[in-house]
Amino acid sequence: MRTFLSAVLIALVALLVPAGAVAYWADHELGNADRYTAAMSPLADDPAVQGVVVTQAGRALAGQIDAGPFQGGVDALLGEALRSFAGTPAYRTAWDSANRAAHAAFLKALTTGDGDAVTIDLAPVIEQIKGDLVADGVPFADRIPVTHVSVKVMEYDDLGALRKGFRMLQIAGIWLPVLTVVLAATAIAVAVHRRRAVIATGLGIAVGAVLLWIAVAVCRRLTLDDLPADIDRAAAAAVYDALTAFLRTTAWVVLAIGLAAALAAWLTGRLRRTP
Repeated sequence: MRTFLSAVLIALVALLVPAGAVAYWADHELGNADRYTAAMSPLADDPAVQGVVVTQAGRALAGQIDAGPFQGGVDALLGEALRSFAGTPAYRTAWDSANRAAHAAFLKALTTGDGDAVTIDLAPVIEQIKGDLVADGVPFADRIPVTHVSVKVMEYDDLGALRKGFRMLQIAGIWLPVLTVVLAATAIAVAVHRRRAVIATGLGIAVGAVLLWIAVAVCRRLTLDDLPADIDRAAAAAVYDALTAFLRTTAWVVLAIGLAAALAAWLTGRLRRTP
């Protein structure tokens, strides 16, 4: 009976490892403005994301300046300025500001029921570009309107279901990881052969890590396949990878811990039997 109970608890541990990791990630990573901004910050240098920003900002600015017969030249100049600006430290600063502002909207979409997409407001980027062009003496640059241009990086047909899931994960953010540790310790404590139980628990934890990695990969494919045609797939993939980097790292760390615990217990048994 004790062996059966231990096996059941180990199986639960394997299932709770990915669930606990995702719950913690949702509550402490996505739910925290500083961590969210830090996760999105490297995307400032991603070519696909830069392309979306340049394209959307260019569309927003095109035709906003009445330059008469010089309109085409001014629009081309603005496009070139946007592409040049995308590689500067000022752009990265503006990008971080935009993402910090977007975090509130991101949480609002997942908690209040408003909105059906993850968007980034390019107003800080446009404002920075306008200031640089004016400082450089570019003609008509002072007429650039600082409009609020929202760029969709992810959109969902059924965000309502995602909201419910996110809320449940937030509630379970701290309790699931704690429960996983408690069940793992209990599985070892109730076992008849504790060394074997440690090996099995370590392997169960490793299996949970593999399940977490598979879940992240499968959700990535489903998320990208469900994107509308007007959403840049490469940019959305970069956003998804940035937001789930914590989960992938956690999967590798937990896998290493589980295998190390199982190996250590196995080696201990071998050494004890060595004359």
